[in-house]
Amino acid sequence: MSTKALHVPAQRTRSWLTVDEFCEELGIARSTFNDWRAKGRAPKCAKLPNGQLRIRRSVFEQYMAALEDVS
Repeated sequence: MSTKALHVPAQRTRSWLTVDEFCEELGIARSTFNDWRAKGRAPKCAKLPNGQLRIRRSVFEQYMAALEDVS
């Protein structure tokens, strides 16, 4: 009897997304994200001490659910 480990993609095990990961999941350019952020349309981000941004996966999922309701 062999036991195989369940393979969960790395992006689903991480609770924070980089901006590049966010853009990749939505299929948008980084410039589009920057435009949305400037207009207040991007999801809430956390700014790390080094200046990089992260988006909590739960916030990303809420953001996408809200877009579904609007459409």
